[in-house]
Amino acid sequence: MKKVSTIVPKVTPNKYFTKNAAKDVWSLTNESAAIAAKNSRNVGREMINLGQGFFSYAPPQFAIKEAQRALEIPLVNQYSPTRGRLSLIDSLVKFYTPFYNTKLEAANFSVFTGANEAIFSILIGLLNPGDEVIVFEPFFDQYIPNIELSGGKVVYVPITPPKNLDTRVTKGEEWQIDWDSLQAAMNSKTKAIIINTPHNPIGKVFTEPELRRLGDICVKNNVVIISDEVYEHLYFKDSFTRIATLSPEIGQLTLTVGSAGKSFAATGWRIGWALSLNQELLSYAAKAHTRICFASPSPLQEAVANAFNDAEKVEYFKETRLQYIRKYEIFTNVLNELGLPYTEPEGTYFILVNFSKVKIPPDYKYPEELLNKAKDFRISYWLMNELGVVAIPPTEFYIKEHEHAAENLLRFAVCKDDEYLEKAAERLMLLKEYL
Repeated sequence: MKKVSTIVPKVTPNKYFTKNAAKDVWSLTNESAAIAAKNSRNVGREMINLGQGFFSYAPPQFAIKEAQRALEIPLVNQYSPTRGRLSLIDSLVKFYTPFYNTKLEAANFSVFTGANEAIFSILIGLLNPGDEVIVFEPFFDQYIPNIELSGGKVVYVPITPPKNLDTRVTKGEEWQIDWDSLQAAMNSKTKAIIINTPHNPIGKVFTEPELRRLGDICVKNNVVIISDEVYEHLYFKDSFTRIATLSPEIGQLTLTVGSAGKSFAATGWRIGWALSLNQELLSYAAKAHTRICFASPSPLQEAVANAFNDAEKVEYFKETRLQYIRKYEIFTNVLNELGLPYTEPEGTYFILVNFSKVKIPPDYKYPEELLNKAKDFRISYWLMNELGVVAIPPTEFYIKEHEHAAENLLRFAVCKDDEYLEKAAERLMLLKEYL
């Protein structure tokens, strides 16, 4: 038998992935939760995972049936056009046209392998080395490598939190863009700005005046707007404003991103899309997508195309919003009873809760890798180990200099079935002995 070589080749990887050896928040939280599940406090009881934003329940039956039907059609299992299946493009045209007050065309849309790939493709298609992209803090962490791997530089602008965040229930509208910082950030290198509405993790839905002010600034400075609207169906105000619809000038600078995963509780399907009134602007992203992954999963594109039509018949999106209002009631009832401050969610399926009133023993033992992180990482660790409840520390969505704004907060995901949320509420009542 031939002896297997034990020589390890020396390969120099992309330095972007080796310059920071720290674990990302998702890996760190999931690994910590797996260990916490085995401790003496949690043995014999279920870990309640309200951390990462994945659903605990299946997509609607009509969407599942559409996926099953699609798999049975031979040609649907083959490559789709790189811009997306015509059936899905047609459904998107039909769905979005009423919001835009103009007849949209196929060329206004392009399909991607999830919303994150859509944003990455937009950035790859737009940026040249040294171009700057403005990101609001707190931000979805994936924005940062998407920008930097595309050759861009990230410029951070804070969303200022409400006053007395530690002592009262606040509203999303109280979280305000620092407009002076935004104006100061604008320069000849500014290429694009990313806005997320409804906003993860705040739960804020940006108002029409806020979006119009932002849009006018971008028009004045010729800055592209990347509007991440993946939670577009989960808003709990009277309406949801789409920045691209506010004026023809703003619309010509805007690329809007949507998600089937968020729309149909199917995050693993990895179907997203981008929409722009400026067809040339969108074409740059489509060209990048062709080189990144060429085409997105055909059967699931077909399923989403038909699911949009089915959803309209049963008012699925309206019903989903009503269901989420109930989910938040379940969760906030226990917070109100405990007297824990939080920001009332106006959209998404996340809620920020303030833990400054919770008395954690000062001599509590933490892993060494948490000692140099912000306080919320230690609160999260304590909560999963002592109560068996998993949440995400939101300072991960800030740069180091600004993380104090969120060091007492935890982000919880309520995209779970009601029974699971009732269990979560019951478990959180154990916090009474620590207040």
